Amino acid sequence: MIDPRLIESFESLARRRDGRPAVIGISGAQGCGKTTLARALAQRFGGAGFSLDDVYFTRAEREALAAKVHPLLAVRGPPGTHDLDLAHATLDKLVRGELVGLPRFDKLADDRGEEEPYRGPANVVLVDGWCLGATPQDEAALAQTINPLEREADGDGAWRRYVNSELAGPYQTFFHRFDVIVHLAAPSFAGVLDWRCEQEAGLLGLVPGELPTARRTELARFIQHFERITRHMLDGGVGPGVTTVRITPDRHLPV
Repeated sequence: MIDPRLIESFESLARRRDGRPAVIGISGAQGCGKTTLARALAQRFGGAGFSLDDVYFTRAEREALAAKVHPLLAVRGPPGTHDLDLAHATLDKLVRGELVGLPRFDKLADDRGEEEPYRGPANVVLVDGWCLGATPQDEAALAQTINPLEREADGDGAWRRYVNSELAGPYQTFFHRFDVIVHLAAPSFAGVLDWRCEQEAGLLGLVPGELPTARRTELARFIQHFERITRHMLDGGVGPGVTTVRITPDRHLPV
């Protein structure tokens, strides 16, 4: 549930700046409510935008990256698996008020879906993404594995160092395009699996309790791809321009 006061608190942030719409990012762990909040803000302030999830590389592109750099890069999500050129181009058109095909990603098919046409101008441009505003880690932090995925599939650290280098380079360039990034900080990483399973059940048209145990096990492995950066952000690993809002275990977003 989104507290209406939280939506209203964005009123000053959502004002146009120098004749252009404000560009606002919303970040947070999977299932925390960032997309719901972005949609509520778009409705309230006459905005438009897209999700970082919608600009993943295609499955074929990720498979090619996996073959060239590291097998874990076939899995969408971490820095290095997004088409930032597409993100920049989409953001450019939204800010200029041009006709744009908003990218959409089909998570069940694990590939790009059909674009959604949008004709501006938008009063505010909103982008949600789990790692928006994250800062890179230092070498000492990268040296230690933090979960079974890293120990079993990235023992030498090549994958996490590649992800970190992408986060330190092109992702910071993208983050700097935002006027403000709001980070919805979960109480801890422990509840993220339940949130992600609720998302999956919704995609499949099921209630959360009907999600097969085998699929929950797969998702538990999947979210380990996000664990390092999520924990880093919860520990304060966000840029100086990021505003952190703490949320409760039931995803109530307090002011």
